[in-house]
Amino acid sequence: MLIVGIAGGTGSGKTTVVKRLLKKLPKEQVAVIPQDSYYKDASHLAPEDRVMKNFDHPSSIEFRLLTKHIDMLKEGKSIEMPVYSYLTCARAKETITVQPKEVIIVEGILIMVNPKLRERFDIKVFVDADADDRLTRVIFRDIEERGRSFRDVLDRYEKTVKPMHLQFIEPSKRYADLIVPQGGNNLVAIDILYNHIMQTLKSHK
Repeated sequence: MLIVGIAGGTGSGKTTVVKRLLKKLPKEQVAVIPQDSYYKDASHLAPEDRVMKNFDHPSSIEFRLLTKHIDMLKEGKSIEMPVYSYLTCARAKETITVQPKEVIIVEGILIMVNPKLRERFDIKVFVDADADDRLTRVIFRDIEERGRSFRDVLDRYEKTVKPMHLQFIEPSKRYADLIVPQGGNNLVAIDILYNHIMQTLKSHK
C-alpha cells in the first residue's frame, strides 16, 4: 500500500490535482481520504458559535482518528469515514465505508502539520499557488458552495485563513517531497507524480 499526502493552502488547487490523478490511476486501486471529513464535530455549539469556528487551525482536526484510520487501512481493515457538513458545522450520523486500496490519497490543508500523521505518508506533496489566486478561488467556493456572503469570506480570510496559512500551512511545505506550483494547472508535475506512484506500485509487486 502506498500512502500519498497532498497538502497546500486553501484554494491552492489540491482537489484539482487529486481529480486529475484519479483520472489517470486505475479506479479500483485508489481511495481518497479528505482531511475535511475529520473536522471535530461542533453540533454541541449554538449555530452562531459554529460559524465562528477556525477551520484553518490544527486544533480543528481530529488527527488521532485520522491517523488511526490510516493505520487500519494499512492493516487491511476497512474504516467508517466521518461525513462533515460545512453548512451545519457538524458531523452527520452516517459514515462512508472505505476499503483498503493499493493507493490511499490523503488530502487537506493541514495534513503535513501533524508529525504522527506526516510520518505515515510515503509521498508528501505540497500544492503551491499565488496568494491572490487562492483568495479568488476561496471567494467563489465559499459563496457558491458554503452559502457565505462576499463580506463574510473576506473577513474570514483576513482573520483566520491568511494568518493560519502563514503560521502553519506555508511552513509545512518544507516537508514535501514534491512541490506543485500553479496548482491543478501544472500537468507536468502531475504526470511526474503519477509516474512515480505507478513505478512504486510496480516495485512493490
